[in-house]
Amino acid sequence: MITLDHCRALDQQDPLRTLKDTFSLPAGVIYLDGNSLGVLPKATSARVTQVVEHEWGKGLIRSWNSAGWFELPQKVGNKIATLIGANAGEVVATDTTSINLYKVLSAALHICAADSPQRKIIVSERSNFPTDLYIAQALCQQHGFTLQLLEENEITAALTQDVAVLMLTHVNYRTGAMHDMTALTEAAQAQGILTVWDLAHSAGAVPVDLQGAKADFAVGCGYKYLNGGPGAPAFVWVNPQHADRFWQPLAGWWGHAAPFEFTPDYRPAAGINRYLCGTQPIINMAALDCGLDVFAVAEPLGGMQALRAKSLALTDLFIQLGNERCAGYGLGMATPLNHQQRGSQVSLTREFGAGLAGSSGAYAIVQALIARGVIGDYRAGDGKTHKDIMRFGFTPLYIGYEEVWHAVEHLRQVLLTEEWKLPQHNQKHAVT
Repeated sequence: MITLDHCRALDQQDPLRTLKDTFSLPAGVIYLDGNSLGVLPKATSARVTQVVEHEWGKGLIRSWNSAGWFELPQKVGNKIATLIGANAGEVVATDTTSINLYKVLSAALHICAADSPQRKIIVSERSNFPTDLYIAQALCQQHGFTLQLLEENEITAALTQDVAVLMLTHVNYRTGAMHDMTALTEAAQAQGILTVWDLAHSAGAVPVDLQGAKADFAVGCGYKYLNGGPGAPAFVWVNPQHADRFWQPLAGWWGHAAPFEFTPDYRPAAGINRYLCGTQPIINMAALDCGLDVFAVAEPLGGMQALRAKSLALTDLFIQLGNERCAGYGLGMATPLNHQQRGSQVSLTREFGAGLAGSSGAYAIVQALIARGVIGDYRAGDGKTHKDIMRFGFTPLYIGYEEVWHAVEHLRQVLLTEEWKLPQHNQKHAVT
């Protein structure tokens, strides 16, 4: 049996433990929801104040030049590039994940229409994040394509010469299951299929090597493991071999080759800069820049490889403690036990009918934990193939082993006392 003292000893031996000091965490909170919204870095408040009070307040419009506002998408993009296996000058921070996906998927479909007009299918995972599927559905309607949704184990066999694009999220938002990017990209490209990867649950959480995998397009967000704050700018990467082939569909002035020439005709910028669109949210961009600075602090301590090792150790500990201390309460495991298939979260399931009014009780269990200061979240199932999910994200930048022990103990108490059955825990909120 794993003891609290054992977990405390692991914290003392952890070379990354000092990184927690770079974040502002409320007392009494065990935050296991960094896979949905990252924690505030301590440096961010001062940085945002500097942007608001000095760069905007005093510098005014001069700050586009004097404070480097105009180059922020590229500057921040280069920091993200180091985390996702891209080269400098290949990534820009801009817009939202949904908008960036619309850009790259549209470009991919144009490439396919030019090279292989007979290809009319986009393949994706049925449990992919909904915004990805919605964007793909809209583009299919616009361009006469079909979206084919499959279970994970059906994808490889579906990669035929009728398929134009394989669009996947690297780490599944519900289960935390991680695709083999290199193998799937190779299998797709062997059939002439382009790949689009969503890195929303990967960037800053697991090592990613876009160049090594020879991927075609990638997008991701800045507010989860990158700790850029709610609504932080997202990012977009395009393999340089594709970057100049087509316009992206949102041909805005920031993506123009010479935006301050103010010509009436659009002339796209070279490379990744054409994937910019309109004026950038500078305050939010500055906050994301601070979130990324923490990874520079982690670099001398082993960087992404060390963060990945700790992430696996934390999730292993949570799984083992859960098995030891919460057996017999109808919990199941949606997250793969295999390290190569696991992201940086653990998703627990509960059978339908185990809760009040025939529900699983998963939502109420999460709410009871939140009331105790253990913050995870809930994702509904469909009552059939996909069960209700209780998600717990483990961000190694600021989560320690003792916190994992206490989180599981709180879960045990919620289940043992049936605290989750209290009426206040069964009232649905707008955000789950």
